[in-house]
Amino acid sequence: MNKKTYFYIDDVIWTLRDLTREKPESLFDNPFLKMLKEAHNKYGMKVQLNLFWRTSYFYGMDEFSLADVTDAYKAEWEAASDWLKLSFHAKEEFPDYPHLNAKYEDVYKLFKDTQREIFRFAGEKSFAYGICPHWMPISREGILALRDCGAKITNVTVGEVSEYNGDPASLPYGHAMRLLNNRQPEAKVFTRNSRDTAIANSICAYNHLTTEQVEKPKGLKTIYDEETGMHFKEFALFALNLIPYDEIESDFAPHMNEEFFGFGTHEQYFYPDYLAYQPHYGPSILKACEIVAKNGFEFLFIDELVK
Repeated sequence: MNKKTYFYIDDVIWTLRDLTREKPESLFDNPFLKMLKEAHNKYGMKVQLNLFWRTSYFYGMDEFSLADVTDAYKAEWEAASDWLKLSFHAKEEFPDYPHLNAKYEDVYKLFKDTQREIFRFAGEKSFAYGICPHWMPISREGILALRDCGAKITNVTVGEVSEYNGDPASLPYGHAMRLLNNRQPEAKVFTRNSRDTAIANSICAYNHLTTEQVEKPKGLKTIYDEETGMHFKEFALFALNLIPYDEIESDFAPHMNEEFFGFGTHEQYFYPDYLAYQPHYGPSILKACEIVAKNGFEFLFIDELVK
């Protein structure tokens, strides 16, 4: 069996800020990127970094955006583009579900702005066209905008859908407001299977598959949506930031004979000054990459699934 694995990191912006301000001699003198290069060198890891446009005011007024990123490392980014790519994610960390009821023109502009800056500081070869929207759900208009920007495949939510019951307390973190603000017909509620039980009741949008639907495109297959021209795929079964280090191997084990296996994480847990810092962040990535490599998986970028 030709087994493939995909790894991505969401919410990336602080690494680019530090790279720009600290001006290390090499791209891979940055601690975060150095850790990723170690995983690549040891286990053949490929990774897609999904970028915020700017830092969030939630952490203070020291704003930094992709327009500020230095182009001093462009040659290194380009040289590493066979295993390290960058892509669109969201404008910033908050609010949650930023693309749930998004307008076409807003997604189109943000994608093009993000793409322009990545081309500037990292080169066209560094850009990836597999899209994992922040918090996942994105409107039909947003999917059409992604398509028109050249995106090939989009991550999905998975679970059983129900109608919103009208009770704001039925959704966590004030998410009922996100559901109802400029609500599109496809914005609904679903039951999420996640280690994070706080979001068991979640919101979905156009890029949603039922459990039955996601079982159909086994392995390296995708679901093609004829209405929008977008391919859909569940990119990852596990978020490493939700798994204790000593449970990674046992969690991965039942899936090591499958044709496709995906996993991901989020940038901020790497940083000691983050409120939910995880000391095992780097070791967890190395451990996960070691496990899939030893089980015969070859890393790919998710947009490679779409011809």
